[in-house]
Amino acid sequence: MREILRISINEEEDILIARRMTKKETERLGYRSVDRTRIVTAVSELTRNIVHHAGSGELIISTNRTGIQIVCQDHGPGMPDVKQAMQEGYSTVGTLGMGLIGAKRLMDSFDIETGDNGTKITVFKKLR
Repeated sequence: MREILRISINEEEDILIARRMTKKETERLGYRSVDRTRIVTAVSELTRNIVHHAGSGELIISTNRTGIQIVCQDHGPGMPDVKQAMQEGYSTVGTLGMGLIGAKRLMDSFDIETGDNGTKITVFKKLR
């Protein structure tokens, strides 16, 4: 994977920047419209989680000939129960609880690493 973009995520405005830059990269890479929408939506959900749960973090976009990898990482408190957080409808902030599970459904692969020093979520979408 070759890193092509790194964005600091600290506030709501950064979510919009991440969405816009991700859309631009998926267009450049030649993703179909439906897959671009899926990727941008996943980025929106994951970066929103950074702002709401950790306060700050970063988005890292990398590519290779097979697709795009997106890493969202923060240095927040971590997730005490990943299994519970991945249940549909679970929310700690009164939302619909579709952020993590929704992002997982939109992408081809989804991985969470979490602990006392933060959370790192890595997603991948194949270029078809």
